[in-house]
Amino acid sequence: MLMAAVPFTAWPDPVPARLPMPTATAQYDGVLRKVILAHKEEGHYALARPLGEVLARAVQAALKAQRAAWLCPVPSARGTVRQRGHDPLRRVVVAAARELRTNGYDIRLADALAVVRRPADQAGLSARDRAANLAGAFEGRSRWAERLTNQPVLLVDDVLTTGSTLAEAARALSARGIPVLGCAVVAATPRRSASGS
Repeated sequence: MLMAAVPFTAWPDPVPARLPMPTATAQYDGVLRKVILAHKEEGHYALARPLGEVLARAVQAALKAQRAAWLCPVPSARGTVRQRGHDPLRRVVVAAARELRTNGYDIRLADALAVVRRPADQAGLSARDRAANLAGAFEGRSRWAERLTNQPVLLVDDVLTTGSTLAEAARALSARGIPVLGCAVVAATPRRSASGS
């Protein structure tokens, strides 16, 4: 196991509209940050398994007493996946699902989102600018709408920063009539509001 941490509710500040309750397992810093970046940007594929174990703990906490759910990963643009040579989040989600099934959960993957507009690079953008940058970036896939109606769906991602990505993903699913139970992420970046110090 990569680390022993207690999952927590990871509301960013400010909280974007439509963001379902986000659950994280750790802060995005230190060793965990290095491991996420090594997996995502340097292609250290073997790190998907320990990261999946960490994500599985966030999923368990987000589900509370429920033992079944669909995990819907936030998709990356095809060009980004090509550039990296792999889809890091998908690898982590597959590992998390495997870990959860081993522990008696009925977990399935739902590729219910598509990138329909590639947003600009998010680095350095404020929470407000990130939300504007992501508006309309995702669309719920129509073939999943009926299948996921009245099903427990969790959005999953590796890192929560401002919450804008997950809020936009939730909006896209809701537009297809797919309700989102919550969000689970490996790690969350501590955020301060613009009025904070």
